[in-house]
Amino acid sequence: MRGAVLHYDKDQDYGYINGVDGKRYFFVSNDLTQGAALVSGTLVEFQPDDGTAHNIVAVTPTAPSSSAGQPQQPRRSAESGPASSTGLGAYFWRAIIADYSNFSGRARRKEFWAFCLCFNLVLVALLGFGILVNLAVNGFGINAGKTSIGFLPAAVFVLAFGLPWTALTVRRLHDVGLSGWFVLLGYIPAIGAVALLVLGLAPSQLGENPWGRMPAGVRV
Repeated sequence: MRGAVLHYDKDQDYGYINGVDGKRYFFVSNDLTQGAALVSGTLVEFQPDDGTAHNIVAVTPTAPSSSAGQPQQPRRSAESGPASSTGLGAYFWRAIIADYSNFSGRARRKEFWAFCLCFNLVLVALLGFGILVNLAVNGFGINAGKTSIGFLPAAVFVLAFGLPWTALTVRRLHDVGLSGWFVLLGYIPAIGAVALLVLGLAPSQLGENPWGRMPAGVRV
């Protein structure tokens, strides 16, 4: 597919491409062939896969041929190789950047579990940091005054990333053929954890359903 680079952040290692189909595709440096450096507005060709772009190559237009009298077709700057799989981190960044409040469409199991894994790893790290902060504030004493100020970063993280997790869960529900309103089950104590586990393991509904086509890359 042909498209143009919308943005690429070299420091954060992610970017977006506007495809000719009107959709926006997420990519990381591993998706670039031969380490091509891309800037905003660069014309590229790529292989679309479930909202991500693989085998990205810059399109270099050539000068018209004087012998044939007709312009040559644009040629690729690199040959396409086999598509690489989208990493777990790429799915996480896409969920919090491109799909932060996206409740439409469908999400495959890999996308759902990638976000859950990254979310919980960060949350555990913040909780551990909070425990150390609380101990330091209390002077590491058993009878010292208790405080919970160290858990503030973890609380802010949960509040900030609760919306993209809810949106992703709704898209996962769509993928198995259920209404997004079933996401409310996830907020019921005890039942919520079981509901999320079952939802994460449920296979994608084959073909097209009321919420869109089956995500690319799903193995039947």
